[in-house]
Amino acid sequence: MELESGATGAAGATSRREPADLAVEEPLEIRLDDTLVATTMRTPGHDFELAVGWCHAEGLLADHPVESVRYCATGGAVETAFNVVTVSTGGRAPTPSPRLGSTSTSCGLCGSTEIDSLLDRIGPLPAPPVFDPAVLGAAPAALRAAQPLFERTGAVHAAGAFDEAGRVVVAREDIGRHNAVDKVVGRLRLDDALPAHQLGLVVSGRASFEIVQKAWAAGFGTVVAVSAPSSLAVEVARRANMTLVGFARGSSLRVYAGEGLL
Repeated sequence: MELESGATGAAGATSRREPADLAVEEPLEIRLDDTLVATTMRTPGHDFELAVGWCHAEGLLADHPVESVRYCATGGAVETAFNVVTVSTGGRAPTPSPRLGSTSTSCGLCGSTEIDSLLDRIGPLPAPPVFDPAVLGAAPAALRAAQPLFERTGAVHAAGAFDEAGRVVVAREDIGRHNAVDKVVGRLRLDDALPAHQLGLVVSGRASFEIVQKAWAAGFGTVVAVSAPSSLAVEVARRANMTLVGFARGSSLRVYAGEGLL
């Protein structure tokens, strides 16, 4: 893509002609043991992690290990343009029910799953570690340093898992913020590092209900967001026994849930 060069608008603004990197957005079909369970719009990259993380957050894997993850289902990887991923448990996971419709990059839940059933499925978390407020405030900046795609496009979100010292141990980017979280969770699941009780989750942008729900399912006891959470995200965080921090910007942050910091 190129931008118009040398034009001057009514307000005196000018533009330049220069190449621009654009964030790619393509559909991804997620299959569990060859059953189609979801279609999500995502930025290609770390697709196996995304598929595993999504299945984990939905409770589809239960306690069964992932035996393999591969591109393709009804055809080869090239035939399906690397846009179909199959997660296999060797048929051990319960037979999944497909999600109706597709998942957008801005909302993964889309009303297809009842909130109460999610709350019933995931029990309260054990008491999370109490992070130093300075670590929580610095978490977005630490994540920002691990966002090369954002540097090139300015159009993607990010999520990262960080330890008590503030070190980001896994960071992923995607045009959809919930996809970025799924990629982080998927990586941890494949590394047998869940539940992530001793880690925190930091996300660019706001903390929606779904971000908190995915963090809860993965066992994160602390979630940090650059912007504000939604009211439902705060309610769910409190019911989950989770620390939820918003507007984390250096020495300033706002605590919405979490007895250790309130």
